[in-house]
Amino acid sequence: MTLLEIRGLEVRYGGIRAVKGIDLEVAQGEFVCLIGANGAGKSSTLRAIAGLARTAAGSIRFGDRDLSGIAAFRRARSGLVMVPEGRGVFSRLSVAENLAMGAYARSDSEVSSDRARVLELFPRLAERRGQIAGTLSGGEQQMLAIGRALMSRPKLLALDEPSMGLAPIAARRILEVIRDINRAGVTVLLVEQNAQRALALAHRAYVMESGQITLSGEARALLADPRVREAYLGETAA
Repeated sequence: MTLLEIRGLEVRYGGIRAVKGIDLEVAQGEFVCLIGANGAGKSSTLRAIAGLARTAAGSIRFGDRDLSGIAAFRRARSGLVMVPEGRGVFSRLSVAENLAMGAYARSDSEVSSDRARVLELFPRLAERRGQIAGTLSGGEQQMLAIGRALMSRPKLLALDEPSMGLAPIAARRILEVIRDINRAGVTVLLVEQNAQRALALAHRAYVMESGQITLSGEARALLADPRVREAYLGETAA
């Protein structure tokens, strides 16, 4: 079943067409990644999906709902949740308070059990639950940003460059956790510059260049594609 369907999406900033009429789909339960160079339009695509950037043309459907004119906070409440580039934690609040903010729209009885699962997924956060978020390391802040998003019980988790600026070990761990989140049943759309690692973990992938989708298919097939290897993995085609 298709959970997210994008048709002819355009995003403009003044006279600049950042996204030029792309089509993209994510099925329920999938792990899909979107790769490409800086300035390709990946983040603008995610921001449009989340309702943080205005669409100039095209349509976005989430489940059976057309998202045209739907505010960002309503998209999040419907289960379309984004972890932004740069983490975006509430730096003056504690770890526990940040997690509570992720569940601000919930009133059900399972918030506590979800918090326990997040802390089990990220033991470092459990150790630092009373610590002010702004004093955490970059990797710990990324864990917190993801944990906060999980507290809203997303149907689709969209992540924008979660490994950016992290040490290699921390970056690898973050991407492995995202894979585990997907295996637990959460649909994932990942924008990631670490193309090799993203393609190794995802089910399907799209390659974006200059605001357009230029390649798409099974992630492992794209990982072996000489065009992708030369452009994004630093390997020269034979």
